[in-house]
Amino acid sequence: MSINQKTFIRPQAEILLERLREPRRFIQVVSGPRQVGKTTMVQQVVAQLTVPARYASADEPTLRGPTWIEQQWDAARLSATSAEGAVLILDEVQKVGNWSETVKGLWDEDTRKRLPLQVVLLGSSPLLISKGLTESLTGRFENSILTHWSYAEMKKAFGTSLNEYVFYGGYPGAASLIGKPDRWRNYLRNSLIETTIARDILLMTRIDKPALLRQLFELACRFSGQILSFSKMLGQLHDAGNTTTLAHYLNLLAAAGMVCGLPKFSGNVIRSRGSSPKLQVLNTGLMSALDSSSLSETHKQPARWGRLIESAVGAHLANSALRGDCAVYYWREGIAEVDFVVQCNDRLTAIEVKSGHAPKVHRGTAVFAKHFKLDRTLLIGGDGIAFEEFLSEPVTHWVG
Repeated sequence: MSINQKTFIRPQAEILLERLREPRRFIQVVSGPRQVGKTTMVQQVVAQLTVPARYASADEPTLRGPTWIEQQWDAARLSATSAEGAVLILDEVQKVGNWSETVKGLWDEDTRKRLPLQVVLLGSSPLLISKGLTESLTGRFENSILTHWSYAEMKKAFGTSLNEYVFYGGYPGAASLIGKPDRWRNYLRNSLIETTIARDILLMTRIDKPALLRQLFELACRFSGQILSFSKMLGQLHDAGNTTTLAHYLNLLAAAGMVCGLPKFSGNVIRSRGSSPKLQVLNTGLMSALDSSSLSETHKQPARWGRLIESAVGAHLANSALRGDCAVYYWREGIAEVDFVVQCNDRLTAIEVKSGHAPKVHRGTAVFAKHFKLDRTLLIGGDGIAFEEFLSEPVTHWVG
């Protein structure tokens, strides 16, 4: 397996490079979960620039204050004296108290003085980043959302096979540990899962029941691909809570790029939001990390492997939705069910996932088509599109 994350360049890097080469206009924001390569991508971009660049990270166990941002900004200003200017990169900026107001004041001051200092903000908590941007920096920024690595990216960068991707997921930092399941599992549990929960959620948001949040994460991994009402979830969890708290915690886990709840498609946004969610991991590696079985052991168990396959398809769709490419739902009425409903540019696509032989027309899709105007139906697996083919292309290729 070739390990070349440093040389593999994600598509978003070209966009960021083009924007930083333009005259100073907007703050560039790069947000996304931990371990998707935000810092590496920005370093790749900066290496192609001819202007000075300053990088600083606020990802420390103790929270920093606004003075830290001012110090970093002033240091970068010293390099922006020529007409070409300079670039300041602030990583994990959402961890600084009152960061957005501080950035707004400094950015507006540079605008008045026509100082050519470009600014890039990175953050692993899109929810908090978004809150700060909308509260203080309206009209001053452009946002690039980095999601988990796709199968096509992992294959090109590391030579990852389809089965490896389905089991280990799309974590570039852990790619060198593929084939070493115990070491890989410890890395994901301690360096990724625990760090995300502790630093990106518990440290940044008031959580009255941290044990409940952790249990909910594990439940969502265990039941990925299944529709569970919040009341049924409470029955599975040990820590007492209520459905409102669970819904809030699931949103926080989704914002951290871990798991989410897909709503039921109804053609009505409000009704969809009030539906029982279909639990969905955003990276199948999270499912395998909480299990003790190896890739070969899991592959021999059709039910478990089928659940991983469907979750890999769901994660591919959900990550595309997080980038704003489309909206993803499920649909169920009685015994009729559609695995995924994708809405893209007012086009509606019903997607069925089958790990074995399956008929070309499915009862769920046929019933759904009687209720809604359906533009396309896709069968993934069985007699339909091969899993590898589907995961190798962006979602917009299939539903756009």
